[in-house]
Amino acid sequence: MTITVRPGSTVMFTGDSITDCQRLESEDGLGFGYPLRVAGEWGLRHPDRPVTWLNTGIAGNKVRDLEARWQADVLDARPDVVSILVGVNDMGWHTLDPEGYEIPAEEFEAGYDRLLAPLAEAGTELILIEPFLLPIHGVVEAGAGVALIGEKEREEWRTDLDPKIQVVRKLARKYSAQLLAADGMFAELSATTGPEYWAADGVHPTPAGHAALAAAWLRLVG
Repeated sequence: MTITVRPGSTVMFTGDSITDCQRLESEDGLGFGYPLRVAGEWGLRHPDRPVTWLNTGIAGNKVRDLEARWQADVLDARPDVVSILVGVNDMGWHTLDPEGYEIPAEEFEAGYDRLLAPLAEAGTELILIEPFLLPIHGVVEAGAGVALIGEKEREEWRTDLDPKIQVVRKLARKYSAQLLAADGMFAELSATTGPEYWAADGVHPTPAGHAALAAAWLRLVG
């Protein structure tokens, strides 16, 4: 069952930098990534169903950061649909920040659950996007040049991320949310083109990567 987006609905995207995508520098506040592409494609397909689109993603956010601002940035807007993509900063944080530490999957799950519970209670439709990590090659800068991430670090990140992806899938079942299986989608796409085509640093999508996310997102609504 897809989510039915009715005329006059408010749809909110939230999460980290992948969703943020320079939204504060954009004219409509949606940024330059998949939220903008979703809104544009929806408007083209459904001119008879106007929607208010909001983006409250903030670069660098982890689940605990979302939790700290959830009431003001999400709940108070009373959105009809909330789309969440978070987790990539909960993975490998200890390798990027001197004060960072490994975030156990159990802590990630408990915090994420606290985000979803009040939305579910309010009858909000939910779309959960899996965090993802593409198996790119070579060494890239991460954290604005704070660290160099190579094959070894990415292997550690993948070990850290996999249980968190399972958490998102589990919570999608618990709350009857739509799941966008982004990690698997990008793995499949990368098999023919190479992963860098979709996310040059393995984390932040290219324009093609954002287009893939938007197309997958739109398949979950009607």
